[in-house]
Amino acid sequence: MKTSDLLFERPADLQATSPPEVRGRGREDVRLLVSTPQGHTHARFADLPRFLAKGDLIVVNDSATIGASMHASGDAGGDVGRFLMNVSTRYAAKLWLVEPRWATDRPGPLPMHPGDHVRVCDQDVRFVAPYPAVERLWFVEGDLAGAMMRCGEPIRYGYVDRAQPLSAYQSMFARAPGSAEMPSAARPFTPAIVEALQRQGVGIASIRLHTGVSSIEVDEENVEDHPIPAEPYRVSAGTAGAVNAAREEGRRVIAIGTTVVRALESAWRDGAVRPSQGFTRVVIHPDRGVNVVDGLLTGFHDPGASHLGMLYAVAGKDLVRDGYEQAVRGRYLWHEFGDSHLLLPG
Repeated sequence: MKTSDLLFERPADLQATSPPEVRGRGREDVRLLVSTPQGHTHARFADLPRFLAKGDLIVVNDSATIGASMHASGDAGGDVGRFLMNVSTRYAAKLWLVEPRWATDRPGPLPMHPGDHVRVCDQDVRFVAPYPAVERLWFVEGDLAGAMMRCGEPIRYGYVDRAQPLSAYQSMFARAPGSAEMPSAARPFTPAIVEALQRQGVGIASIRLHTGVSSIEVDEENVEDHPIPAEPYRVSAGTAGAVNAAREEGRRVIAIGTTVVRALESAWRDGAVRPSQGFTRVVIHPDRGVNVVDGLLTGFHDPGASHLGMLYAVAGKDLVRDGYEQAVRGRYLWHEFGDSHLLLPG
């Protein structure tokens, strides 16, 4: 699939600049666009139980967001001065992948070099090597786990107008700290919505995938060539069994977020989901297809984002693009504090 297939027009002001709670609403009081082959329905997230059926299985990500953004300083790379260090993924006790940024609204690359030392919080951090083919990402060495405990804040980009507490970046399913950025598809869920789903016979299972930074655009001509850094995931025996049983019985499996699709596809072996854990670099696009899920609840993704290739794989390009045209015309809001999109291709 060509990167040009991921592009579309979207007004710059259709970005959620703060959580709905700051705007005087509840978490569940965001809009919900439901896209099916029969058409598109405009609703509120609190209406979600209307669109799911007895026997459906939703799968959520139980990873919790960490304070992965810290101020840094140093003379590396020709007097860089102060900048932001957004921590992405941990690969060993003191080996990390990070994204140095000039500011929340100004990405890199920064003029760093292997061997450079900078101060992050109260820790000395050494730049080891750039990530292959992504010049904005670096491998570094240092005690960033301790530094984040003392100095970390949630990663924030320029469209969010002011800093928010870490609690604003957690879903009700968050259990295990580890995600640099919030697995945001599940953010609008509330106990009342979960209770309503369970009453009507919708099952809930969980996977774990700790997300890295998601601000890296697709620069390659072909989406499948886009380098995605490995992210840690886990699919338990209980979840694998629940998903396989639903598939065998003809019940729908609905992923709550693109991270869930990645984890389940990474655990797919020999015609079934297998209990597994490790690091995944799977890139999901229409030519690859999906094996596990029948639908996807997600937010709205930026023009050019690799996530759109996954949406096309799940629901078909035409349904997704029609839905996005509806969302733009209806002035739905993008990003982690924005509105939701339920894709049910049938």
